[in-house]
Formats: sequence, structure tokens, C-alpha cells
Amino acid sequence: MTLQPATLNQLDSTSYLECDLAIVGGGIAGTTLALALKESGLKIKIIESQTLEKVACRERAYALSLLSGRIFNGIGIWSKILPEISKFNYIFLSDADFSEVVKFKSTDLKTDSLGYVGEHKVILDILQNETVKYPNIQLLSSTKVVKLDTEKSKSIVNIEKDDIAYKLRAKLVVGADGPLSFVRSSAEIKTQGWKYWQSCLTFIIKHQASRNDIAFERFWYTGPLAILPLPNNRCQIVWTLPHAQAKALHDLEDTEFLAQLKTHIPKLLGSITLMNNRSLFPVQLMQSKNYIQSRLALVGDAAHCCHPVGGQGLNLGIRDVAVLAEILEKAWEKGEDIGSQRLLKEYESLRRRENWIILGFTDFLDRLFSNNYFLLVLMRRFGLVVINQIPLLKNNVLRLMTGLSGKQPILSKK
Repeated sequence: MTLQPATLNQLDSTSYLECDLAIVGGGIAGTTLALALKESGLKIKIIESQTLEKVACRERAYALSLLSGRIFNGIGIWSKILPEISKFNYIFLSDADFSEVVKFKSTDLKTDSLGYVGEHKVILDILQNETVKYPNIQLLSSTKVVKLDTEKSKSIVNIEKDDIAYKLRAKLVVGADGPLSFVRSSAEIKTQGWKYWQSCLTFIIKHQASRNDIAFERFWYTGPLAILPLPNNRCQIVWTLPHAQAKALHDLEDTEFLAQLKTHIPKLLGSITLMNNRSLFPVQLMQSKNYIQSRLALVGDAAHCCHPVGGQGLNLGIRDVAVLAEILEKAWEKGEDIGSQRLLKEYESLRRRENWIILGFTDFLDRLFSNNYFLLVLMRRFGLVVINQIPLLKNNVLRLMTGLSGKQPILSKK
């Protein structure tokens, strides 16, 4: 019997879904990839195991680099995202009680800001709403991937929705399904890295400061604490500590917790109020040994995870997406097979090595600053003084932090 392509609500046991690109994971990375290819002519399915509301309700905010903003602009959605998030013009970098503060300014790069901060729900809601405008993109929510099989010319994705099993055929499957990626494990792609001795506390506060355009990164002996400005005089706090200390702080009553927090944040913020529940998660560095396999590629947290210091995690994923989209669109325009190993190897070679640089940089920062060893304290504080004294070095550090170093994706130049 010949099977015929069908939409999901038409499927039965003798039919299948057909597409060019199947993206597993409907988070920011997955939906951004789909939108980056919205005018490519590719037929795209996004498969998300949760409801759209649930996947968007994560209480978290992210630092978005200048490069990420440019990529979103190239995709054509930045004008919708920017009014709903905040931007910062300064980054203050300091070490515990050391008086020297490295102050980066937007004028150092001759840009109108140094970065942005947006809440997960705000960004993802905009992305999800955009996908419905394009008939070549279909978002399948509450749909679970249960098995992946690769053939010579296509991948077979076995999915379940409402306890009914279906099959989907695609030229390429992209895993954008997070650090516990089902796609990665199904493909038996190994990872390398380690779990840190630290956990991360994240939460949002409201403050009374007269300005809200500074991002703070302060390295305490127990781990870094980042303060990222959000709209309406709010800030996302990302506080990294040894596991036991992080758990103890997480479990404190609000009044006592705020008293502890005030000893670690700048006084200029004034009176502060907790705006949401504290989230706690362990920190890890992870790099997939391969980003690709036969008719399969990984992006974002499915491919790599880094220490939260510097706020690089989501930005690496957005850069993955921009590079992969560029390669796929060019290939499709030329009539090439988008799942070919040659194309996938090009993506892997461009992204895996560059991601190692950022993973290594964040690991180095955490290990250098998260201790009170006398010689390391002297070395890192001398380093802060040197950065302040050498403009070229300061500029290069800033370009790395904002994503402007290295080869820039074509999407960021549109």
C-alpha cells in the first residue's frame, strides 16, 4: 500500500506526515530556527512535547548579546521583541570586596547598547505567534517523539499525540530539545564535560534605583552573581554558589533571604522586593562529541551547556541556529539535499570549535574567581586593573562578551 502525506488531524494508520525539516523542541532555539527559514520554501514541522502555554511559562530571563539582537533583526522579528525587553548601556565587572571595577560602556563599541535582557515567556510568545503566519511552518504541541530512525534518504520520526502513534518523514531532523535531549540520546551521541560544585539560584527583584541600564557581574569567592536589568525597574538575579549554600538560601523565608541578598548587591539599587519564586538548578559544562549524525543535527542546549557566568548560554544557541539556517537555505536554493553529510559537517566545523572557546572562557572565569586562594586573588585583581588600563584589551574582552568577535553569521548583517 502506498502511504500518502497528511496533516496531523487527517492521520490514520495508513498515512504519514511529510516535511523537509523536523525540529524537535519548540523553545526559543527551535522556533528561531523555523523563523530563520520562514521564506526558504522548506516545509517545517516543530514538534514540542508540552503545551505552548507550558513551554512558555518558564520563570527565567536571559541576557541577549548584541549579536543575538542582530540575528533576530535579520530574521525580521527584532522590532517586535525589542519594545518588550530592556537594554543595558553599561557592564560593571568586579571581584568581591576589591575596589577596582571594570566599567564597560556602549561608547567603547560605538553602539547604542551593550546587550539586552528579556524574559523567557515574552520572547517565546512572540516567536510562537510569528510561526502561525507562515503556512510552511507547523507547530505540533503536546506531541512526543518516541523513536528516531534514519534511512539513506530520510529520517523517520515516530510521534505520539493523545496516546495515538503517528509517523513523520523528514530530510533532516534537528534536536533543539534541551540539555536532556531525547534526539541526542536516541542517536547515541556521547557528551563530554563535567558537573560543577555549584548550583544556580535565579529570581527577579524589583528595586528603587533611579536608573536601570547597568548589568552587574560580581565575582564572590563562592561564585559569580549577575544582576540583569528588566523593564519596570526589575532585575533578573543569577546567583551561583556551592550546592549546600545555594540550597540553604533557596529554602530561607523571604525576609531572611532578602537580608542575605542585600549584602551581595550594590547599594544603589535601594529597597528591593522579590517578584517571583526562586529557582534552583545545578550547573554543568557539556559539549556533545558530535553535533551531527546521519540526517540529524543538534543546536542550543541539546549540543552544549556552559556555566551561566557571562550569560552566554542562549546566545550560543541562537548563533548555532543562524549558522545552520544559512547553510540549509543556501543548499535548498541550489536544489541540494539539506540532510547531506557534507552540509552537516560544514555546520559542525563552524560551530563546535567556536562553542568550545566560549565554554572554555566561562569555565576559566568561574575557576579563577570562585575561590579565595591568595595567589589567584592577586592574579585576577591584577588582571582587572590591566583591563582597565589597556583600551585594546578591554575592547577585545567586550567584543567577546557581546558576540561581536569571530565570523558573523549572514543573518546578523541584514
